[in-house]
Amino acid sequence: GIDVRGVHEGADPLARLDEADAVFVGGGNSFRLLSALYRTGLREALIKAVRCGLPYMGASAGTNMAAPSLRTTNDMPIVEPPSFETLGLVPFQINPHYLDPDPGSTHKGETREERLREFLEENDVPVLGLREGSWLRVEGDRAVLGGERDARLFRRGTAPRELAVGSDLSELLDVRGEFDTGTRS
Repeated sequence: GIDVRGVHEGADPLARLDEADAVFVGGGNSFRLLSALYRTGLREALIKAVRCGLPYMGASAGTNMAAPSLRTTNDMPIVEPPSFETLGLVPFQINPHYLDPDPGSTHKGETREERLREFLEENDVPVLGLREGSWLRVEGDRAVLGGERDARLFRRGTAPRELAVGSDLSELLDVRGEFDTGTRS
């Protein structure tokens, strides 16, 4: 019973957004998605619309867009967006598709956990690692972990913390940390 229309299907994506009762931003390459949001003007329009009450749902790359920056994506940078600044709908980073380190693995490269710890050496903002089948629901000043799998919270200077489904994560909405968005020349 829900009529779904893609902003890419019309001549004017901003007009299509203005007609929407809610927005769903799906997956794909996060760098490519962010680049398209900048190019079409949808980045600023989405920020404004959501701040005015438009419900936002994101999956995978769409989840990355809800954070302040693209810096905790798992994607390959196949294009270079004008900035790594995303929508900033929540004040913390999210790592969708978070994978736990496999103690039996013979892979000698970095794990997601190691990459997120490196991120936290340079930035003081929490990162929520969402495992497959988990999600975060934010309504007003309340955030609750939902789904079928627990999540993992990373903070600078502390060990990662396991979060059970149903956990109240509202404290993350009050994050006031140093977040270096960086500059490009």
